[in-house]
Amino acid sequence: MDESVFQAFLPELVDIRRRLHQMPETGYEERQTSALVADLLEGWGLTVTRGFAATGFVATLDRGGDRAIGLRADMDGLPIVEETGAAYASRMPGMMHACGHDGHTTMLIGAAFRLLHDDDFRGKAHFIFQPAEETAGGAARMMEEGLFERFPCDAVFALHNYPGLAAGRFSARPGAMMAAIDAATLTVRGTGGHGARPEDTVDPIVTAASIVMALQTAVSRNVPPQEAGVITVGAFHAGSACNVIPDEAVLEISLRATDPVVRSRLCRRFEEIARLQAESFGAEVSIDWQVGYPVTMNDAAAIDLATSVIRDVFGEDAFEPLDRPMMGSEDFAFMLEKVKGAYLFIGNGDSAGLHNSRYDFNDMLLERGPVFLHALARRFFA
Repeated sequence: MDESVFQAFLPELVDIRRRLHQMPETGYEERQTSALVADLLEGWGLTVTRGFAATGFVATLDRGGDRAIGLRADMDGLPIVEETGAAYASRMPGMMHACGHDGHTTMLIGAAFRLLHDDDFRGKAHFIFQPAEETAGGAARMMEEGLFERFPCDAVFALHNYPGLAAGRFSARPGAMMAAIDAATLTVRGTGGHGARPEDTVDPIVTAASIVMALQTAVSRNVPPQEAGVITVGAFHAGSACNVIPDEAVLEISLRATDPVVRSRLCRRFEEIARLQAESFGAEVSIDWQVGYPVTMNDAAAIDLATSVIRDVFGEDAFEPLDRPMMGSEDFAFMLEKVKGAYLFIGNGDSAGLHNSRYDFNDMLLERGPVFLHALARRFFA
């Protein structure tokens, strides 16, 4: 394609990203975001299919052939009060794009623009704009609603910014890239009473505290030292007064692992520890499992393809191999269970961390991200 056309479009791409930044919407509420992007791509002549997982959609560029590539971006924001001080800061009270999904969406718009203006491109590209990555597993819901049956893909790729990695540098690894996550609400039920008469009660706070401490051994004594696992008790809710023993305590817990076997072992051990600790105090427990994300598993051939594109287009130093999986989690893992592909990081530079009120996406990536995705699609069909 004529690079001058894309260079002339870059200021508009920056403007799009900042407009999206001002209007963050949380999972399955991305109505304005979805409409803005879908209307734009439809206006360019792409075929747009709306209504996947409430607010998700797929835009298709079909230049012939039997094979197709899927390129995915997430669209949702987070319930965080923005503190960047940017002129384009969030205008939605209590919400912001603290993970860069505004940038991911815009990079995919840029990739669509480049492929659309590349007269030599031959193949079929599905641009997948996905809602609800952060908490609700929007990728799984899109697939349940027939994403890959209606839009078959031979490979699927996603790009996520990463603070701390040099701006514009890429990183990934074959195999396990991101950890699985399982989240659970653990309710400990005892018998409440007067704080002066603990002998007449079954104290759920003491029981839950014992469970919290016992869970600290689940990784150190049940997971092989060579493997990775994390159990985090992120919230502990109980009681309302210093002289009242309540009837129940509620814990919010997350479990992460980079191996499916370890994942199953941790979940099983968590249930055993919670139940047996509670029984030892005369209490009862119930566990409400929320949506879990599997391990994000990169296909080795897909990583080889992406790596060769990065090094050919940007130079040998543009790719930094990731030496071990990250313990964060990603619902793109559901797509990679169905279709081979890869999830890659692109460095956001020296910025605040993800999910931080002072985080902002680096607009420099709005050039490099689309250039990479465009070159990746061309190489895939070559």
